[in-house]
Amino acid sequence: MIKKCALHAGVAALFALGGCAQSVDNKLPMGSAAYTAIEDKPEGAAINEVIQPNDRLAIRVLGEPELTSDNFYVDANGYIQVPLAGEIDAAGHTPRQLREAIIARLAARYIRNPDVSVIVIERTRNTFSVEGDVREPGVFEVGPDTTLLTAMARAKSPTNVAKLDEIMIFRTVNGQRMGARFDIRQIRAGNAPDPRVLAGDMVVVGHSNSKGVFRDILQAAPLLNVFVLLNNNVLN
Repeated sequence: MIKKCALHAGVAALFALGGCAQSVDNKLPMGSAAYTAIEDKPEGAAINEVIQPNDRLAIRVLGEPELTSDNFYVDANGYIQVPLAGEIDAAGHTPRQLREAIIARLAARYIRNPDVSVIVIERTRNTFSVEGDVREPGVFEVGPDTTLLTAMARAKSPTNVAKLDEIMIFRTVNGQRMGARFDIRQIRAGNAPDPRVLAGDMVVVGHSNSKGVFRDILQAAPLLNVFVLLNNNVLN
């Protein structure tokens, strides 16, 4: 009787811990809305045309040597500081789009009809990251054909407690941080498109609280002698 009570108390404690785990209501778009939310970059732009954080740019303003330099760096948040023009969104835009933004800023206050050019001198490594409930999270090199499924393969697949309908991609689109949620089971089954993973993306795999509780029970089984006690219960 004491053993049975100890078993029930131990298992109940593990379930209680699982019940205490706080879940967050995920409001990211799913289904067709997810693919729209992280639409591939500016229309018509190839991956290697889009400015990324940590890129080094050459910005030249004709007749304005103090505004001209080959050492403008895009910061980690995707912004660039340009004299007189101030802080401007750069990541996720093409050099032409950034040029137009600089022209608009300078023409509004300081220079009539500014002649501006923007050139990417050095590009950051084209990488994406995978975090959350995967076997080997990390930063990986992106290729032209990298998709969510290949990203999962690079991270050695989701763990057995991953929430497979909560695979999220976060991406900077036109200077805005966007996110979307995908069900990898539907993608594996061919019922949903396999979204592309682009340079700078962050892939996050959610955690299933219910699966986590059962994992904790199995891990604690030798300590609680669960299988032996259950076997004794059946025999008695």
